Amino acid sequence: MEKPTKKPIARVVNTVERAVGRRDLVLARKSIRDSLVSLAGLIGCPVRNEEGREIGRLVDVVIQHGHDAYPPVSGLIVKVGLRKSFIDGARIAKLSHHEIQLSSTTISLTDYKRVEGASLLDGDVLDHQIVDVNGLRVVRCSDLYLAPLDKEIRVVGVDTSFVTFLRRIFPGAIGRRATPQHVLDWSTFASLADTSGVVKTSGSKTALSQLRPADLADLIEDLAGREQSALIEMLDPELAADALEEMEDEELQGLLRGLPEARAAELLSRMEPDESAEVLRDLDDEHREDILKAMDIKVANQLRQLIAFDETIAGGIMTTHMVIARENDTVGQALKSLVESRYRDISDGVLIVDSKGKLIDHIQIIELVAAKPSIPLSDLVGPPYPTSVQIDSHLDEVIEEFSNNRGASIVVIDDKGKPVGRILADDLVDALKPEETHRLSKGTGALS
Repeated sequence: MEKPTKKPIARVVNTVERAVGRRDLVLARKSIRDSLVSLAGLIGCPVRNEEGREIGRLVDVVIQHGHDAYPPVSGLIVKVGLRKSFIDGARIAKLSHHEIQLSSTTISLTDYKRVEGASLLDGDVLDHQIVDVNGLRVVRCSDLYLAPLDKEIRVVGVDTSFVTFLRRIFPGAIGRRATPQHVLDWSTFASLADTSGVVKTSGSKTALSQLRPADLADLIEDLAGREQSALIEMLDPELAADALEEMEDEELQGLLRGLPEARAAELLSRMEPDESAEVLRDLDDEHREDILKAMDIKVANQLRQLIAFDETIAGGIMTTHMVIARENDTVGQALKSLVESRYRDISDGVLIVDSKGKLIDHIQIIELVAAKPSIPLSDLVGPPYPTSVQIDSHLDEVIEEFSNNRGASIVVIDDKGKPVGRILADDLVDALKPEETHRLSKGTGALS
């Protein structure tokens, strides 16, 4: 089924507009805005010692990953003769548009070697894709801005405008000139281009966690390669799995091919089983098996069973996430089971089975909440009874049952009457072609 058109790209707004009512954004401070220095303009500029003597030319600026909203500069990579040397960021005494001055006449120069968690602002971030968390969009970083903050030189701003990109083409002073009207607060962005990790801030990570899975899916689809993987790494695993479920099939296939098997296995294990099975079916046999081997054995076996079903029968489109309780269990026990399963897509109640595991009834959550916790579930059993289909029922039969039932889900049972899964309305929609979905919703109202 075709997914709805993505929302229009949000317009670029001035940082001052963003900062209204948000004084925690440092670009709201005039002192910071007045001291902005363009990273692009600094590259190639002289680095001088305390006496003003040139030591070398700036090659790149290093930051260390952490949870700072505005990451401090941990060091400079400076070309000294034929060497690329590292100078500790604590040595920076003065930063201007055309040079960097150090606090000592004697500097210990060491060859630069990237350490874990480090990012190069020019090499890893500038001209790479970054995520505008506020605007829900993927943009390209045209420039970064440094400024003194809390007694350190920090990354405080980012510019994503094409005007700034053009400015950088010009040499000399024009190319180094900041364009404050285009500068946005760094804390509202997430940079994903580092080769050894993710340039992340606590603010951006928190903001990402509050987005809808569908919005995150759009962001992931707009990224490419390692940057997709980096964004996934920023997300809570449950949220990442929810976002993957919202992605287009081809995009998701490409993403999984770029992830390590262990990470792909973790995410697929957290997705709805029917969604995971659908994805795994489309992978080549070797890649699918590598991912399954990286999973918990129980989950992997469950998915292998679902993959084996044809998608034109009930077993091929059902999810195995259910809360099942015995008829002699109490209401309180059933509610506890629902709470324990709250992170799964189980929101329409509990399936009741007899001593042999055969389906008896389906009790809605509202009925459970309204009942006394101490009474047995058997006291709540009664009409209307749940609609069910056999695991090998054809899709046409499932459609007919949904049309007659008009409920939120249908229980799937085996040949002994035991519940093995359920089919949600959206599972059925995903399994149908667009024209069939239109016919179903128009003709019956079951999914409208």
